[in-house]
Amino acid sequence: MTPERFARIEAVLSRRQPDLTVLMDRVHKPHNLSAVARSCDAVGVLEVHAVPAGAETELHRDTSAGSSKWVPVRSHLSTEAALALLRDEGFRTVAAHPDPAAVDFRALDYTAPTAFVVGTELEGLSAAALAQVDRTVVVPMRGMVQSLNVSVATALLLYEAERQRDQAGFYDRPRLAPERYRALRFEWAYPDLARRCRDAGVAYPDLTEVGEIVDLPPLPGLIASE
Repeated sequence: MTPERFARIEAVLSRRQPDLTVLMDRVHKPHNLSAVARSCDAVGVLEVHAVPAGAETELHRDTSAGSSKWVPVRSHLSTEAALALLRDEGFRTVAAHPDPAAVDFRALDYTAPTAFVVGTELEGLSAAALAQVDRTVVVPMRGMVQSLNVSVATALLLYEAERQRDQAGFYDRPRLAPERYRALRFEWAYPDLARRCRDAGVAYPDLTEVGEIVDLPPLPGLIASE
């Protein structure tokens, strides 16, 4: 771990937005899943949520550009369960769907805790999702086609949220709780050691200002040079 790499990890973590996320409702194409995750990483989303379309959620390596290492995808058994969890965590749910009540996506305030809910391009959002979301928004379309690719539409929503949050100073200071920040910092800097610590049930060691480990506890199978 070089000091430069550690400084980059700290800088990115300091801009993560724990109260901004995306729920992908049965988005089944791996390249769309991966493109959404890549956009989430770009604007500082901490984690994304997904209801798989009958199969395990899988990110496409080429499209994700490694974002799956930094933005975990949290899978849910059903749309109802995912939305219930988001509500319990204080998120307002905003669906991209062209219903009569939908407003221009730029009209809402995304500095409040927000979860964007997006569906498949062919079928859109499930009935279960539409029945439970708080608001619906649309991206204005001036041409002959009626909708954008789901990953493109999601990127537009996320960057509008990023614009508003940047103006409000949300990226100027760490927004993660200190304990979560320190845990994620160690996991990003030393993923293998973090896994071994979890397996052994021991706390993560402290790190110096340049990312050096302070007092690494004994771990099964760990070679001293590691």
